[in-house]
Amino acid sequence: MTAAPDALTHGRVLKIAVPIMISNATVPILGAVDTGVVGQMGEAAPIGAVGIGAIILTAVYWIFGFLRMGTVGLTSQAHGAGDRAEVSALLMRALMIGVAGGLTMIVLQGPLFWAAFQVSPASAEVEALARDYMAIRVWSAPAAIAVFGITGWLIALERARAVMLLQLWTNGVNIVLDLWFVLGLGWGVEGVAFATFLAEWSAFGLGLWLCRSAFQGPAWRDVGLVFNAARLGRMMAVNRDILIRSLLLEAIFVSFLFLGAGFGDVTLAANQILVQFLHVTANALDGFAFAAEALVGQAVGARARGRLRRVAVMASCWGLVCVVMLASGFALLGGWLIDVMTTAAEVRQSAREFLPYMVAVPMVGLAAFMLDGIFVGATRAADMRNMMAVSFVVYCAAAAALVPTMGNHGLWLALLISFVARGVTLGLRYPALERQAALTG
Repeated sequence: MTAAPDALTHGRVLKIAVPIMISNATVPILGAVDTGVVGQMGEAAPIGAVGIGAIILTAVYWIFGFLRMGTVGLTSQAHGAGDRAEVSALLMRALMIGVAGGLTMIVLQGPLFWAAFQVSPASAEVEALARDYMAIRVWSAPAAIAVFGITGWLIALERARAVMLLQLWTNGVNIVLDLWFVLGLGWGVEGVAFATFLAEWSAFGLGLWLCRSAFQGPAWRDVGLVFNAARLGRMMAVNRDILIRSLLLEAIFVSFLFLGAGFGDVTLAANQILVQFLHVTANALDGFAFAAEALVGQAVGARARGRLRRVAVMASCWGLVCVVMLASGFALLGGWLIDVMTTAAEVRQSAREFLPYMVAVPMVGLAAFMLDGIFVGATRAADMRNMMAVSFVVYCAAAAALVPTMGNHGLWLALLISFVARGVTLGLRYPALERQAALTG
């Protein structure tokens, strides 16, 4: 854990981004396998059940996304300032928050799941299967949430290959167990859940091993440092604002799924398949957004305003190259991928109808994804919170105006509009971020 090197090159950006992109490539593959193995049953209900069950759990987990983002920003700034003790202390704080959050989720699973299905109009068959799925997966919540903190800590130190190893292990174990439990043993939806449960706990163990350097010095067990009031207060403020931002973002995606479910099981299944394309976009752009998080945070920690701007420009240029390739790939191969993911003819037809929206997502979402990374690294969490609130209002207005007259087409348009709103509003706040970079380091 040494101070960040001075050289800022395209190679350094790619050294962070490429391993993240490779590791994230297994995330949509995992979602596709989850969907595909139950899709071989030839029915829409199991696809919808795995989709809606995973979305509910992921929505709660993503609420704790503040843990990864806050940990990246604060740790990269401490790293840029050369504060090795604080780097170790931040990992301990992240682990404690993650495990506590997961245990809370287990305790509150009853009311959490009840509330989720109160707002979901899914059919009785889909709901029953989804409940079985979630009742198994929830027991790995402490591990899954704590890994957010571990991942953020590793990214902040530019240990992208360690993040890649962790992600590849997690998703590789999950995929192998998916195929065995579902196609081999015939466990159906519950087999998908058991596979994820085991993969998430194994990832937690591997993550601790990858972070072993933090436990080699005394800082991680220094109670006075770990629980320092001023530093805890800053971490709480950053995490609070990112949490609010995450809640608003999740409200958009969860409402998207639930509104889609109101159009029937076939549309729900089609939307779930197309959401995998959105995950491809998010996970690909995450490589460059994560590079921006780490390098912007280090620039802020070192109080190097000029370096911050160079990071923002370099990472965004590579992001543009990425989205052009993604949009082209979806246009050319989207129909084939849909056919691979399900054998249900009516689901295939519905998914193809809405595929053009997914071709547009990469270009439309570029600014939002990249600016998220820049603002995370700078720990400008209040701006992220406020601009997401504006974007949420824009999404709600668009959905209210478009869904009644355009149905699922209107729902997809509202989602695209929300991406545009996020990019525009954060872009308007970027000059203030740059002006204050030297003061917030």
